[in-house]
Amino acid sequence: MIKEFREFIAKGNVLDLAIAVVMGAAFGKIVSSLVENIITPIVGILLGGIDLSSLSITVGKAVIQYGSFVQAVIDFLIISFAIFIFMKLANSIFRKKDQEQEVVVEAPATEQYLKDIRDLLQKNARENESR
Repeated sequence: MIKEFREFIAKGNVLDLAIAVVMGAAFGKIVSSLVENIITPIVGILLGGIDLSSLSITVGKAVIQYGSFVQAVIDFLIISFAIFIFMKLANSIFRKKDQEQEVVVEAPATEQYLKDIRDLLQKNARENESR
């Protein structure tokens, strides 16, 4: 069981996933800083100097801090948009590589088909001459 676990951990997919999680966490911190330190103050200025993170409602003794929630939603939307843009770029790069490989693979097959057609036409021409 330990041997199988070691093989599982040594597989590239697990290591790739671990790296992606660490990079995702770091990316999340960068975007959170962007939202908290740049975007939220700008939105606050546009809304008349309101600090979104300090918005709250007091109901009895309970304090509902909906400003923090609004900031978390903005954070989520920005992270989602950034990941969308990154994946769009990555997919376009992979698509270009796939198209280049397809062209290289299809060229020899096309030549072979043309040669086969030529040979069939020559064979048919010879058969028609002999009749």
